[in-house]
Amino acid sequence: MNSHGKVMPAHKMWIRMNTSNIPLYTDKYFSQTRTAVARHGDVDVTYAVFMRRPIIFTPRLMVQWIKVISRERKTTFKIELLYKEGEHVGGGEPLLYLSGSLQHLVDLETIYLQKLGPACVAAYNAYSMCCNLPTVEFLAMDARHCAGMEMAELMAYAASVGSQAAKRDCGAVGFIGNATDATAHYFGNDKGMGTMPHALIGYCGSTLRAAEVFHNTFPDSHMTVLVDYFGHEITDSLAVCRRFRELAKNGNLAVRIDTHGGRFVEGLDTEKSYAVLDNFAPDAVRQYRTENELRWLVGTGVTAAAIYHLRDSLDKEGFNKVRIVVSSGFDPEKCKVMASANAPIDVVGTGSFLPQKWDETYATADVVEYDGKSMVKRGREFLIRKSKNPI
Repeated sequence: MNSHGKVMPAHKMWIRMNTSNIPLYTDKYFSQTRTAVARHGDVDVTYAVFMRRPIIFTPRLMVQWIKVISRERKTTFKIELLYKEGEHVGGGEPLLYLSGSLQHLVDLETIYLQKLGPACVAAYNAYSMCCNLPTVEFLAMDARHCAGMEMAELMAYAASVGSQAAKRDCGAVGFIGNATDATAHYFGNDKGMGTMPHALIGYCGSTLRAAEVFHNTFPDSHMTVLVDYFGHEITDSLAVCRRFRELAKNGNLAVRIDTHGGRFVEGLDTEKSYAVLDNFAPDAVRQYRTENELRWLVGTGVTAAAIYHLRDSLDKEGFNKVRIVVSSGFDPEKCKVMASANAPIDVVGTGSFLPQKWDETYATADVVEYDGKSMVKRGREFLIRKSKNPI
């Protein structure tokens, strides 16, 4: 069951590793400890799991996997979640207590922590982006940036949890979907979302022809057209809108700018970008900015000035119902700058909610009880549980 109430098809659930594979992927000292405990006598233990930074709690994939392994090993693990999915947790706070046989638990730590830490940080980043731009829709386009299918599953799940938390706390629109079919269920969808990559435009030889080919192939689909391939973001956007006036009139057409940071959007330079913002969002350029923030406002690539420039060009020709999709480097910080400039964005396509600082994604586990007796390594006494009441 996902956060939207849909039951996940069995082939889509991320529980692939069984007990026979665990020794291949767990830290050696854990598997050796399992062997030693089996030879010298088992004990019941309780692990405390925590992270060193603030996060949004995303335990579901970890919990599902632990339950599968407990069934395969014909043992029972007790999982005491101290927070609900989607809740904020501070750095150093115990997230959950995991109890059971040391022999059966000790070699699971490597894998269940992999399923928890990165997702918690990614959910926090997704939450931050959604709260920074609460009226904007987000589309998760991170799959091709992930280190394999398992990470893609973690990131999709995390984005959905962070999005739901932002809807709850900030009234945000949040993530409306993602780019792959396999993980679309996390967003309440049956299929992934997306229209065309740059490759289709290169194949067709022009942006307009790519739009025609797509529309001929998928005549009933809402169409989002990439318009930066040839560096003619304004010219090609208007050409597509003129060709598909009915789609534009009915709100079934969008244009997407993904302009890289090596050049300005068509018609802009530094001076003209300042002029655009001075016209549409004068307060934005009058505030003190860091170098990065200033670049996102008036520099190269997809900037607040570029978005206003495109919106103004569309509106002047009566295409006010054509939506603008933006991508290229959108993370929580860039979203915050766009919000401060009130940039006219309809949808953000992002992969940047992925953890950008991998030293912050690590979840950690320590044994805090042996056969009911509290004991933990020096300095981690804060992990010893004060209550035995799970969520």
